[in-house]
Amino acid sequence: MKILVTGGLGFLGSHTVVELQNQGFEVVIIDDLSNTSLSVLEGIKNITGKIPAFEKLDLRVKTSVQDFFSKNQDIAGVIHFAASKAVGESVENPLLYYENNINALVYLLQELQKKDAANFIFSSSCTVYGQAEKMPITENAPIQTAMSPYGNTKQIGEEIITDTAKVTNINAILLRYFNPIGSHPSAEIGELPLGVPQNLVPFITQTGMGLRKELSVYGDDYPTTDGTAVRDYIHVVDLAKAHVIALKRLLDKKNLNKVETFNLGTGTGSSVLEVIQAFEKVSGTKLPYKIVGRREGDITEAYANTDKANTVLGWKAASTLDEAMASAWKWEQKVRS
Repeated sequence: MKILVTGGLGFLGSHTVVELQNQGFEVVIIDDLSNTSLSVLEGIKNITGKIPAFEKLDLRVKTSVQDFFSKNQDIAGVIHFAASKAVGESVENPLLYYENNINALVYLLQELQKKDAANFIFSSSCTVYGQAEKMPITENAPIQTAMSPYGNTKQIGEEIITDTAKVTNINAILLRYFNPIGSHPSAEIGELPLGVPQNLVPFITQTGMGLRKELSVYGDDYPTTDGTAVRDYIHVVDLAKAHVIALKRLLDKKNLNKVETFNLGTGTGSSVLEVIQAFEKVSGTKLPYKIVGRREGDITEAYANTDKANTVLGWKAASTLDEAMASAWKWEQKVRS
């Protein structure tokens, strides 16, 4: 069964490709290589013994998307990761985010609606909840005004998919991630941001390696236990496995609604300082950091209620924060060796 994974050479995409191939799926990857490299294909092959099909393609070019689907009419499902994903960058460059994250989605759905049946897994985000009023966050929490253009693109994306599914043969699952971290235990693939990392953990590991002088902690005046922002950090392999389970749910026609939504997290919140402490513990390395002002677009805390994913999908995050940090550190050391 052939599955298209957009952004399949990225951090989340590559780990999901590994899980798909390990379960016997035939995978086709689309990626424009804007935030990754072709070397990831080799890592996937080293883990699974097989190189997935790959096309370098910009999903913002409508004719390219049309050509791809006319040549690949046997796609049984699509897992859509390809998007820009940094909150801070989206505040500085909103139009880039609206073009990347909305146009590409629309062009994909336009092709899928031509099919007799289409199964679509959407890479969404807990940012759709904004600063939720209650913790932990359930799927029924009100969708707040987005705190950033990135968060807004995920809200709009969910609305586009929901509206389209109502009037087409598309069935979809929206997976709202909390904060994916870590790497594959083999250290063959991991998070490899180009340029300065926008996410906390790769900045921590690069600082631990001496590539960055120090980590900036954005704000220590939040109303949390230690004053730093709290997030739900989930191991990327746990997240990848959830995608395969969600895809199988659609392929087996077990979904109860045309569009279903699930939170993917651990159910536990960790502060920035706790993540730093976890890194210091697993690495034996003291991390230089400084407290700076809050960053625009950041919220105080977000962690998941995972009951729905646990019971309906039969999925549960298995790895601890320490295990995720240890895998991220192992990957960083390998990349720099």
